[in-house]
Amino acid sequence: MIRTAIESFIEYLRVERNASDLTIKSYEEDLIALVLYFEETEGREVQLSEVTTLELRRFVAELQQAGYAKSTISRKLACLRSFFRFAVREGWVEANIAKPLRNPRAGRKLPHFLSAEEIARLLESPPSTSASGVRDRAILETMYSAGLRVSELVGLSIEDIDFSAGLVRVRGKGRKERLSPLGSYAQKAIKNWLSQREPNPKATKEHASAVFLNRFGNRLTSRSVGRMLEKYLKQCGLDQRTSPHTLRHSFATHLLDRGADIRSVQELLGHKSLITTQIYTHVSTERLREVYESAHPRAG
Repeated sequence: MIRTAIESFIEYLRVERNASDLTIKSYEEDLIALVLYFEETEGREVQLSEVTTLELRRFVAELQQAGYAKSTISRKLACLRSFFRFAVREGWVEANIAKPLRNPRAGRKLPHFLSAEEIARLLESPPSTSASGVRDRAILETMYSAGLRVSELVGLSIEDIDFSAGLVRVRGKGRKERLSPLGSYAQKAIKNWLSQREPNPKATKEHASAVFLNRFGNRLTSRSVGRMLEKYLKQCGLDQRTSPHTLRHSFATHLLDRGADIRSVQELLGHKSLITTQIYTHVSTERLREVYESAHPRAG
C-alpha cells in the first residue's frame, strides 16, 4: 500500500536523513495530497507499483491549475523524486518515475489573505448610520462568514436564506448548488439590512428578489462590490491588494488554521477537487517557514 510506503519514507527522513521537522511536515503533506488525488480520480487506494509518470504529470497539472506557486510545485516535485528514489532503493518499484518531471517555468503566488484582526477592522468599518453602510456591513459579513465568491454573493435572493437553520443556498460555478453556513454576526447584519432594503417597484422579479441592492433598488453587481471594498480598505489602511476574493481566501485559511477538516472546507468552498483547497494549507506552511527563517538564529 502506498500509505505504508509513505510512513517508511517519513521514518527514513527522520532517522537516517535527520531532516528538520518542517521538511518532514511538508513532505508528508505533499505525499498525502498525492494519495488523496489518486483516491479521488481512481476511487480507491492505488498500489505504489501502479503509479506512472503520466499520472504524476496529471497531478502536477492539477497543482498548476489550482494556482500553486512555482516554488511550492518545485518543492513538491523534489519530494516526489526523493520518495520514488527511496522506493527504488527499497525494491518497491523498478525505476524512479518522478525523475523525468521538470520544474514549472512559471507559477502564481499563494493567495493573499487578511488576518483575523484585519478582517475584524474591515467588517466593522461600514457606518451603521446609513442604509448603504448597513448594506455594506451585511455584504462583508456574508462573504467572509460563508466563504462566497463575489458572483455568488450578488446572485443571492431572499428565498436562498434560511435564518432558522443558519444556512444560505449558494449557486457556484456551473450553477452547482451548495449550502453554506451563516454565522450569528452575518445573520444579524443581513437582518438589519433587510429591514431597510427598498427594491425598485419597477424592477423585474429577478432584481426585486435580490438580497443586495444598489441605490436604484436593483440587484448589485460584482464591480460595485469591488468599488465598495476599495473604499473601506482605504479607510482602514489595509493592503490594497485585497479584493472581494480575499475574504474567501481568508475564510478558508482561518478555518484550517483553527483545525477544520480540509474535506469540510472543500465542501464549504464548493471546490470540485481537493487539490484546489489544499493550497490554503500551504498558506499556513509558508507563513510558518517565513517565521522560522526570520526568527531562528541558525535558519540561514
